[in-house]
Amino acid sequence: MSSGVFQRKEIKFLLDSRQRSALEQAMATHMKIDEYGESTICSLYYDTPDYRLIRRSLDKPEYKEKLRLRSYGTAAPGADIFVELKKKYAGVVYKRRVQLPEDQVAPWLAGQRDCPRDSQIGREVDWFVNYYGTLRPAMYLCYDRTAWFCPEDGDLRVTFDRNIRWRTDNLSLTVPPWGEQLLAPGQSLLEIKAAAGLPLWLTAALSKNQIRQTSFSKYGSAYTLLTERERYERGGVSCA
Repeated sequence: MSSGVFQRKEIKFLLDSRQRSALEQAMATHMKIDEYGESTICSLYYDTPDYRLIRRSLDKPEYKEKLRLRSYGTAAPGADIFVELKKKYAGVVYKRRVQLPEDQVAPWLAGQRDCPRDSQIGREVDWFVNYYGTLRPAMYLCYDRTAWFCPEDGDLRVTFDRNIRWRTDNLSLTVPPWGEQLLAPGQSLLEIKAAAGLPLWLTAALSKNQIRQTSFSKYGSAYTLLTERERYERGGVSCA
């Protein structure tokens, strides 16, 4: 069984194609693309029927948390996937995850069976599910990611996410990745993950190319689009 605990700061930026190209050129002398190159990441977010978790997250509280399933590419039925608890407090992201068979995860999270493999992280997920009580699959998100790492600083990682798609039907990681586009053509979401401050060369490259930090949640942005659409269909007025 593979599991993990991660603690780090995550800083996000939205880039156009020119900015991405310029930043990658600056990174090339300091960082390398990781062993997976570009991969497709698929996530299935759990939430309450009234979207309590994401609504709270969008209010930008000091503490927030999410539960999601994750696979790298389309999951084969019964293959291992990741169950992740992601928490953010005072700007620091804490991610705890456990790897479990895909076909055993949904019955567990629905309260129909015990955690397939006993672990501390599994017990934390049990507490989370019991606390919220009515969690169910709420939204599927997928995107193509290129990940970079710094050989001299193992805590520094940079990822570029493009082709971000979302949907609220066919909520399974075993269904191929498709959905409605979330970003404008040519845009990428840059995430810098670090345990400490950023190196000077990276901050200089961000400044030179006018790359500004932003607050961006894939799930939150897709949920906002979903609610605006529902409001429009009910005859309401959207200010977006």
